[in-house]
Amino acid sequence: MSAYAAVVLDMDSTIASVEGIDWLAKRREPGVASEIASLTARAMDGELTLDDIYGERLALIRPSELEIAELALLYESSLAPGASDVIARLRAEGVKLVIVSGGILQALLPAARLLGFADTEVHAVRVDFDSRGEYAGFDYASPLTTQHGKADVVRALSLPRPLLAVGDGSTDAALLPVVDSFAAFTGFVRREPVVAVADNDVRSFDELLQLVLK
Repeated sequence: MSAYAAVVLDMDSTIASVEGIDWLAKRREPGVASEIASLTARAMDGELTLDDIYGERLALIRPSELEIAELALLYESSLAPGASDVIARLRAEGVKLVIVSGGILQALLPAARLLGFADTEVHAVRVDFDSRGEYAGFDYASPLTTQHGKADVVRALSLPRPLLAVGDGSTDAALLPVVDSFAAFTGFVRREPVVAVADNDVRSFDELLQLVLK
């Protein structure tokens, strides 16, 4: 018997070990990579809001379509240990699963499909490219580019209750007003401000399975 009817999962540093924006930044000059890594860390710790940095990071990186395809392969090869089996087990038990991420949609979709998610179950930010495959902006209207946007997305999904959110960052913790419980995922990175407000601290997908299927 499951303790939750639905689970909202983050992707970066949760389903996969990758931090997509930081990986892209490392392909740029050291100064850019360092600045973006600092911005990301401060945002995930809650020192800055995602609203402050989302567009700035992408404008600094300007990822190409080819780089996003390479990042997609990295997501596929960097899944958390046990993630595939646990996600399949939860589905078999009737638990509704969705991915809600501030990451780049085109980079996340192949790994999500590998895990059995339908495209409609994956919510992330679409990046645009021109006819040469060069960066041409992103979906500026997406709520997922803002600090509390995940809450707006999850609220609109009307998922079955009780509802659990799982993630590593402050934008995941911001789901607390619209979910019944929040678990900080610390298998890849432990952010103390996030753990401090979480109802549970899970270090692996095996621990997540135990939490959901009590």
